[in-house]
Amino acid sequence: MAIPEFVVALRAKIGHDPLPLPGVIAVVLDDHDRVLLVRRSDTGDWTLTTGCLEPGEQPAAGAIREVREETGLDVTVERLLSAEALDLSVAPNGDQIHWLAIGLQCRATGGTAHVNDDESTDVAWFEPSAVPPLPPHQQRCLDLVLSAKPSF
Repeated sequence: MAIPEFVVALRAKIGHDPLPLPGVIAVVLDDHDRVLLVRRSDTGDWTLTTGCLEPGEQPAAGAIREVREETGLDVTVERLLSAEALDLSVAPNGDQIHWLAIGLQCRATGGTAHVNDDESTDVAWFEPSAVPPLPPHQQRCLDLVLSAKPSF
């Protein structure tokens, strides 16, 4: 996974110490309310589209950018789903991260879903009942979409 340049610069100063970072989780739906998933190249797991926000980037803009970068799709953001501080995570290289995960419901508006970068090996639409297991914080976002209730 490509590490944003601002994170590389911060890591040069703080090493592997815990770093708080804002990220987005995009629950992308198509016109048939199927869910877009990507298969991660590092783990092989199916996940929702996620990514780190750039400094000063608004969450909706970040979600739109991440979906386009990873899948080639254009989306519009329909609503905020959640804002959740995740437990400390440790990357394979030892970097410690405290993610603030912002969940957004998005709707595909153009393009054709395909692998568009090296972060994934596959992209596919799933019926909600056929979505494979997701990380718990991503499943909570999907559950909010399916129940049509925001978490706050």
